[in-house]
Amino acid sequence: MAGTFLKKLKRGLFMTHTEFIEKVGETFERTGPVEAVHIDRLEEALIAADAGVALSVRLSDEIRNDVRTHRITTAEELRPAVRQRLLKLLDDTEGGLTTGGARPRITLVVGVNGTGKTTTVAKLAKRRKEAGSSVVLAAADTFRAAAVEQLQVWADRVDVPVVHQQEGADPAAVVYDAIAAARSRDIDEVLVDTAGRLHTRANLMKELEKVKGVAAREVDGAPHEVLLVLDATTGSNGIEQAQQFGATAGVDGVVLTKLDGTAKGGVVLAIAESLKLPVRWIGVGEGVDDLLPFDAEDFVDSLLALEG
Repeated sequence: MAGTFLKKLKRGLFMTHTEFIEKVGETFERTGPVEAVHIDRLEEALIAADAGVALSVRLSDEIRNDVRTHRITTAEELRPAVRQRLLKLLDDTEGGLTTGGARPRITLVVGVNGTGKTTTVAKLAKRRKEAGSSVVLAAADTFRAAAVEQLQVWADRVDVPVVHQQEGADPAAVVYDAIAAARSRDIDEVLVDTAGRLHTRANLMKELEKVKGVAAREVDGAPHEVLLVLDATTGSNGIEQAQQFGATAGVDGVVLTKLDGTAKGGVVLAIAESLKLPVRWIGVGEGVDDLLPFDAEDFVDSLLALEG
């Protein structure tokens, strides 16, 4: 299974990896001394991958300092030095999730429209089922036309039940019903598909607060996880918006979708640097099995490796 995940990750990162290596591959392959142009190329490659200008400059400056102080003396030492720093950046954002405790476990999936939020909910349900949990979905996006139908189609594919009400219903009431259904059927988890919203829409953010309040009232410690879905194809352009959204919604982690459709996979690094949030899951395709648990070491190696 791990081998299959790694193959899918490498395929999903193919565009990002290819453009990155086109810029720095020759540098990584050199055996001679490090030259200023090599670090410049590294900085340009990171910026082009949407790792963010601040992070790209900071990391490059650290490498330059290591060269000046002779901690790095040859070009072949560049790749492991970059790898070490990227892994530390990603590891520093990792926070443990609360497991166990009150049932059912409540996960809210939030984000703006068009990020792949609804399909992510169903794919996540499949992963949770594979991990041994029973799952029910709450169709709390009651405003978008056909949102419930879309969720139901995906739920049928992964064989999980959906709790929903009529279009325009109170999303908090849907969540209440889903929690009651989970209790009556002895289901472990409730995954909530919320309506897409912008942080600037005060009424929708207030509605999200109401959903969170109902979950907290009904289940001790709920919501146990809030996942923000971001579209990788937008790159770092969505970071500021996500920053403000995350502050309002109390986000615990990120799901990065459509990673296979962009050369901007470095946005994973920008998320860690700017949002100080861990990437929990990544979408590398449209298939139901194309949502992968994020692994920092596999990600960095897939980005930097010259083979495979």
